[in-house]
Amino acid sequence: MSTVTSTPSGVDEVHILWTSEGMSCDGDTVSVTAASLPSIEDVVMGAIPGLPKVHLHNKVLAYETGDDFMQPYHQAARGELGPFVFVVEGSIPNERINGDGYWTSMGNDPDTGEPITLNTWIDRLAPKAFAVVAVGTCATYGGIHAMAGNPTGCMGLVDYLGKDFRSASGLPIVNVPGCPVQPDNFMETLTWMLYQAAGMAPPIPLDEQGRPTWLFGKTVHEGCDRAAYYEQGDFAKDYNSPKCLVKAGCWGPVVNCNVPKRGWMDGLGGCPNVGGICIGCTMPGFPDMFMPFMDEPPGGSFSSAVLGSTYGPLIRSLRGITNRTVNREPKWRHNRAELTSGFAPRWSGR
Repeated sequence: MSTVTSTPSGVDEVHILWTSEGMSCDGDTVSVTAASLPSIEDVVMGAIPGLPKVHLHNKVLAYETGDDFMQPYHQAARGELGPFVFVVEGSIPNERINGDGYWTSMGNDPDTGEPITLNTWIDRLAPKAFAVVAVGTCATYGGIHAMAGNPTGCMGLVDYLGKDFRSASGLPIVNVPGCPVQPDNFMETLTWMLYQAAGMAPPIPLDEQGRPTWLFGKTVHEGCDRAAYYEQGDFAKDYNSPKCLVKAGCWGPVVNCNVPKRGWMDGLGGCPNVGGICIGCTMPGFPDMFMPFMDEPPGGSFSSAVLGSTYGPLIRSLRGITNRTVNREPKWRHNRAELTSGFAPRWSGR
């Protein structure tokens, strides 16, 4: 994916405006507190050489409350705040179908006292931001809240702003998916954006889904310690086995994610590494295209003899088709004034 053609002149100070007011559990914020390469503390405290001074505004991590916390958001909306990175956590609801209310909001309008919706904040802040980063699968592609049958019309940030959106520096939306996001994946991406703002890094390389290429360029299967068992046709029969988990429902062969190779915290953990199956949470089609989670995914029934001979190229081709399919979002994730998720009210009057 093409990003920008030039790096802006360096800046000495950057604000990070982080809203988790989307349809969210704040799990991505909580996850990022476990990062170590680098840690959020090292970035904010200025321990990383060459980074500009960073001011983090996140409701979970902030000590300010009420109007004091909201002040930099209002300043940024008025164009009075220095360069900032706008981080969005949580799915974006469709406020065009909210009836007489609203789905989610952050703070109140100082003139009217009415809640300011997340969508309004996105409209105000995204075009003024140096960079816009969607953290977690809910913000990137819609995630759990955008499943078939949802009543809110939830979508990802790209669905809301459009694929042609560019930030004030010319960057497209940077997507760092995961449910929740792998902490070091996000902090590496954020650090790249800060170095880019300081004029010390080239434009960030992104794939067609807006994901950093060095983090999401390989599949779970390619980085998994259990992959050799797959090639031998030696599959786990239960979750206590160290063998390949594909027949237990693991989608690793077609999912773009580096967690088996990177681990979760300090190189430890990660779904297949600790006996869990990959359910595809970094993919645009999650969760709908990966359900039911415990079913055997495509390619799980082939033995080593099949994989190693005539059908090997065929299986790789089929994996590629499946990968492209689950790398697309369901058609009902959009910002039009209609609900097409298939939601069927259970009670009269709705």
